[in-house]
Formats: sequence, C-alpha cells, structure tokens
Amino acid sequence: MSFQPSEAELEILQVLWAIEPASVRSIHERILESGKDVGYTTVLKQIQRLTEKGALDKDVVDGVHLYRSLVNEKDVKQELAGKVMRTAFGGSALQMMMHALGQEKPDAAELEELKKWLDQQMKK
Repeated sequence: MSFQPSEAELEILQVLWAIEPASVRSIHERILESGKDVGYTTVLKQIQRLTEKGALDKDVVDGVHLYRSLVNEKDVKQELAGKVMRTAFGGSALQMMMHALGQEKPDAAELEELKKWLDQQMKK
C-alpha cells in the first residue's frame, strides 16, 4: 500500500511505530512530550482519519481503544524520501544527501555510520 501521510499523520504514525498498540491518550501524551501543543480532540480526529484511510487498525481491550499501524515504517519513509528526492532534487540522491548533511553538522558517530554505509554501497 503506497501511503503518503500528512505531517500530522506522520507524527502519529511515528508514535505508533515506537509504542504500538497505543490509546489515543498515550499517543497524545507522547506528542505533547515532544514539545508540540496539540489538543486531544485534534489527535483523536487525525487517528480517526488514519483509520478511515486504512492506515491504522483499532482493537478494544478492556474498554480501551488501542490502535496499531497497518503501514510499514520503512515503506512510508522510503516513499516520502523518494518523493522529496524527485520533486526537490531532480531525482538526485547525492544532491539530497549533500543538502541534508549541510543543514546540520553531523557528529562523529553519524559520519562514521555514513562512511560505513558508503563503503558497503561501493562493494555492491
């Protein structure tokens, strides 16, 4: 399933990928902890929309509605990154990567991880 969530939907999905299954209250609390000021009913409405779109499933356990993602984290991120690469960088992964690395200085551990990844790509 190709699914391109909005920014608000992606935020909910990221919470679910980390802690699913989760209640609306748990999801709302996680979003508040991240520093975003968003109302409970706003989160509830977004969750309802994601469920209607087929991106979430709901179970009721002891009277509590618990949600889980039906979309794969890796697939969603790959689709979003591909869209940005095609639309903003003319399809160039190199240009996208250089721009991303130029925005915030990566620390030594991130650079080492990137170096290992590049070495693996060279061997393919």
